[in-house]
Amino acid sequence: MGASGRANCGSCHFHGGGADGVKHGDLDTSLINPPKSLDVHMSPEGLNFGCSDCHTTMGHAVSGSRYQANARDTLGIDVPGHTDFSRASCESCHGLAPHDKPKLNDHVDKLACQTCHIPAFARGGVPTKTWWDWSTAGRLDENGQPIKQLDDHGHPSYLSEKGDFRHGENVVPEYAWFDGTVKYTLAGDPLDIENPPVAINRVEGSPDNGESRIWPFKVMRGKQPFDTERQTLLATHVFGADDTSLWSNFSWEKALQAASDLSGMPYSGEFSFIETTMHWPITHMVAPAEQAVKCGSCHKAESRLAGLGGIYMPGHNGSVWLDRIGWLLVAATLFGVLVHAMARVVFSGRKDQ
Repeated sequence: MGASGRANCGSCHFHGGGADGVKHGDLDTSLINPPKSLDVHMSPEGLNFGCSDCHTTMGHAVSGSRYQANARDTLGIDVPGHTDFSRASCESCHGLAPHDKPKLNDHVDKLACQTCHIPAFARGGVPTKTWWDWSTAGRLDENGQPIKQLDDHGHPSYLSEKGDFRHGENVVPEYAWFDGTVKYTLAGDPLDIENPPVAINRVEGSPDNGESRIWPFKVMRGKQPFDTERQTLLATHVFGADDTSLWSNFSWEKALQAASDLSGMPYSGEFSFIETTMHWPITHMVAPAEQAVKCGSCHKAESRLAGLGGIYMPGHNGSVWLDRIGWLLVAATLFGVLVHAMARVVFSGRKDQ
């Protein structure tokens, strides 16, 4: 395929999940030749970076894995090709104090660069999948044939083989504390079925551990089959010419039993569907500085970061008593100014007499 570049790396990574852009949200074919407004790094109008300019590689070990990301780079500017693999972070090029304004640099301790500089994902005209409901798979039309319905963009909104889908463009990320570690719910792990959704993966992080920052994520939501007796997720035999594959017979009972037989995973024979989530870090589609998230997007009552603990945001967080004390101080200041002005008027009149 030749030297790495946006087109040949993207031939796989842009189409992860089965179609253009459906999986990651920040990787799709719009990045092959993007305008600067979509990505300042990859645009020919910008830095015209290829993938390996950030994802340096040695022995085909590529830096920047989502499985163990460098969520808080403390090493700063790095040399391309270094074997410590500290690159694929914003700090490796921009350093630890990237802004001209010190107040903006104050945010670096708590916020990943992507949190401000990627205001939305799926911004290049390619929608990304945001919902996949397996529970509706298997419906057939009046002639017993599979159903295929498309949305306004030509993406599937329903397939008999896979269920219902929703897609989105210009999606505002969701945010979480992230220290670079992602943990997964594995086959056989017990589920907390009383408190859905089930997290297929969990991003680790805390405002108190000194290793985390607030990161943006695409959160993929959907419904998947689980064993109601064992309370574990189930494998599904989806593909094959045999009578037990879901895409041949559209029977969940046969497909789940066949998957259990083939995989050796225990299965009680009783199943239902449960809502699930999966987090994908957002790191591409970096907007120009003037299009970064505005201060008021976070510092207001309906903040982007609402619900996150461990951070105080003026304009969002507040205290009734602190607000009262502040207004009392404002009133006292205004009263002092008025008294001073009246005194000047009175004593100026006496002086004239």
